[in-house]
Amino acid sequence: MSYWTVAVYFIKPSYEQINELIARQVKLLFVDEVEIGRQHLTLVDALNAKVRDDGMRVYSQKQARDAGVDDATYYGFWSSEMSEYLGGKAEVRVMQAQHLQVWIRPPQAPSIWIKVTLNSGINEDQLSPLTLYLLVIGALSVIGGWMFARKQNKPLRRLQKAALSVSKGSFPQSLPLEGSTELVEVTNAFNRMASSMKQLEQDRALLMAGISHDLRTPLTRIRLASEMMVEEDEYLKDGIVNDIEDMDAIINQFIAYIRQDQQELVELISINRLLKEVADAETHRDVDIALELGHCPDISIRAVSIKRVITNLVENAYRYGGGWVKISSYTTKSAVCFRVEDNGSGIDEDQIETVFQPFTQGDSARGSVGSGLGLAIIKRIVEGHLGKVTLCNRKEGGLCAEVELPIE
Repeated sequence: MSYWTVAVYFIKPSYEQINELIARQVKLLFVDEVEIGRQHLTLVDALNAKVRDDGMRVYSQKQARDAGVDDATYYGFWSSEMSEYLGGKAEVRVMQAQHLQVWIRPPQAPSIWIKVTLNSGINEDQLSPLTLYLLVIGALSVIGGWMFARKQNKPLRRLQKAALSVSKGSFPQSLPLEGSTELVEVTNAFNRMASSMKQLEQDRALLMAGISHDLRTPLTRIRLASEMMVEEDEYLKDGIVNDIEDMDAIINQFIAYIRQDQQELVELISINRLLKEVADAETHRDVDIALELGHCPDISIRAVSIKRVITNLVENAYRYGGGWVKISSYTTKSAVCFRVEDNGSGIDEDQIETVFQPFTQGDSARGSVGSGLGLAIIKRIVEGHLGKVTLCNRKEGGLCAEVELPIE
């Protein structure tokens, strides 16, 4: 609309006025019959004799080519208007020299060219200002669109980061309500959802922590009482102590599942180092541990949490395997990976996805020892690092647990 307004109300009237003035000058040359009867007087000379303006000159075709008419630019809209003013088909060309030169081939004498030199300060570049104006409009539109998109994308990026934080178990402060109406509504709904989830998580953590804490007091009394049993009841004492240790281990799993180690610092460390430390710590057991560590770069992780993942996987492999555990590591384009394999009985295919749920166990294949929180803790820790943990049965028999941790 701006382009059309400038073209119609500012640019076009100026060019029409200049074109009309030139056309009047050309028409004046052909008002009276020109005396060309004498042998030495040609049409060009006769017309030049009538010219009273120093800025106008008449050329033959050859003279015009020598003067540079072929280098002039043809303008269709000037030619159309000139044809209307002169009453026939005319051709207009424009050339920029020291001054603007307008070449006209009039319908009254198509074999000649009339050159009009304009000294008004108009140059050829000003004949198409709409091109420049269009570029300015385009540039402003792009800049405006970029600023608008940036203003809209800023709260979207903030919302994306907050959603990722919630997915990792961290609840950010309420987001500011900025952007379009729809975006404000989405942000407001997200704030309410995050607040509800935070409250629910706090209540759940408080409940489980309270139960776990309260259970330890009677367990301690039971253990103390078992220590005071007579020697004849030694077999009964050993059973009670073992049950207490199992219950204590279950309570520790509850606490580990609740805590998630969110306060643990992230540090740059080698995954091979953690794998080797866990393998060395298991040497006292009657198990054959095979290490196959590839080249892995250091990555930013919570070392204690990832070490707990490795320990839990090795513990499962030892508990449900047949006395052989293999620990290996390798690197892909975007992740550092490690595997823990055993030679046990494996797990049913339809239970592979469900065993990661809290309090779920692959009872039919793997036994029923523990609380069913081990793999849930592993999954939560790995996903907190934006990684992935998968289980699959080995062709040779047994289970393979694979963990992928992103390099960046």
